Formats: sequence, structure tokens, C-alpha cells
Amino acid sequence: MKSNNIIQRRAVALGDFDGMHRAHQTVITGAENTVIYCVNNKFSLLQKSLFQKRYKNTVFADFEQIKHMDGEDFINKILLDRFRAQTVLCGFNFRFGKNASWSANDMRNYLEKRDVWVRILEHLDFDGEPISSTRIRNCIKCGEIEQANEMLGYNFTFESPVISGDMRGRTIGFPTINQRLPQSLVVPKYGVYESRTFIFGKEYKSFTNLGIRPTFKLDSPLAETHIFDFSGDLYNENIRVELVRYLRGEKQFSSVEELEKQLIYDKSSII
Repeated sequence: MKSNNIIQRRAVALGDFDGMHRAHQTVITGAENTVIYCVNNKFSLLQKSLFQKRYKNTVFADFEQIKHMDGEDFINKILLDRFRAQTVLCGFNFRFGKNASWSANDMRNYLEKRDVWVRILEHLDFDGEPISSTRIRNCIKCGEIEQANEMLGYNFTFESPVISGDMRGRTIGFPTINQRLPQSLVVPKYGVYESRTFIFGKEYKSFTNLGIRPTFKLDSPLAETHIFDFSGDLYNENIRVELVRYLRGEKQFSSVEELEKQLIYDKSSII
């Protein structure tokens, strides 16, 4: 009988895995029973709750516990004693141990003497440059969401409860759901995005205004999503929204009528 006990798993993938972008995905590809060990819990590109849903074999390190370990301690206590690793997977730039003093090659040299195979993955390029979490974050901040999605391997996503709003949208035929962005996520460039909204397992076309609504002046950023062909009460429901394409920046409108015309145009631009 196969056991789900983590101690019996044999392959361990190591990394920060912020966003689990396409380069990260090469580290975990091809080994279904790999434990994903996140050594530095950053969630600027994919919030923790979604990460856990997508990658159920993930173990999140207690960084306070491991940050003072030297490289040899980390290998012996975490990889060998805790996980009993027979295979270790990591990226070329993975570093560990106190003050990041050990490299992936140091780990390979140490473990291969103990009959543990170490696979080090080289960088993955997009448009001639390596994919990295930093590069993806910069794209998102600049509104280059399509490039960010290409490097992520999925659409930039957030999931949070629907909160009450001022209901102005429904008075002009564009009701919206209002959500705060999860605190850990990078904040995309303010503006209007083509989006996809997932409600009780069903996908809907939508567009999302993300920002402070200069026409009505909000104190803090808000995501307001108009969902096509949907009506219903979603207050307090945890709803997932994916940003697909940047349509335009935020605008301040001189009248509600001018805003309505712009929203009609925005909706017509989404196929």
C-alpha cells in the first residue's frame, strides 16, 4: 500500500517558488511524488491559498528555523533525516545555508558522495532573457500582464471575498463585485483589464478596474469586476479573478454619462 506520509517520499524540489512560474515548473516536472519544499515563503505572484490548492505536496519551511543552519546541517537534518531524499531537484541559482553560503553545486558534491542524485536545472528564457520572479513582478507593475502571464505559464490571479460597495455601477447597467487584493500580492498597474471570473466552478468573461477610481476617489486600491451574463448575490463569497489583458489606464470622467460610454466601449473590446 502506498503511504502518503511525507517521510517516505524520495524526491525533493527546493526553491523559493514565488509564483511557481515556468522556470520553477521545470524543476518539479516529471516526478509526481516530489515534495516541493519552499525555503523562503514569498507569495507576491501567487497567493499562498492558491499555491496550496494547486501544489498539494508542498511543505513551507519555517524560515526562522532554517536561516541559521549551515549548509551541511540543512542537508542532513532536512533533506536526509526529514525527507529521506534520494533525488534532489533545484534551479542553477539556488543557494542555502547561513548567509546563503552553499550553492547548488556544493549540494551536488556533498550528496552524490552519499548516493543521492542532484538535478540542477538551467535558466529558462523568454524573449531572449531568463524568466525570474523579479522580471515578472516588474511586468505586472508596468501593466504588461500578457508578458507576465506568458512567463508565469498561467494568468495572474487573485482570490478574495466580495465586499460591499457603493452600488454606483448597477445604476448605469454595469454592476460589479468589489474585492481587496491579498496583501502579499504585487499590485498591478492601475487601470482596466480584460479578466476571467470563476464562480462556483464556472468561468465568465469580465473586465476589472483596479485602482482608486479617480472619478469617485477611493482611499485605497480596489478591484471592481463587471461579470458578463451573470446576476446574483456574491457578497462574502471567495471569488477568483484572472487578469488577461491590459485595456487602458484609469481615467477621471467629467460625468456619469461619459463613464457609461467608456464602459460600453470597454465591454465591446472583449471578444
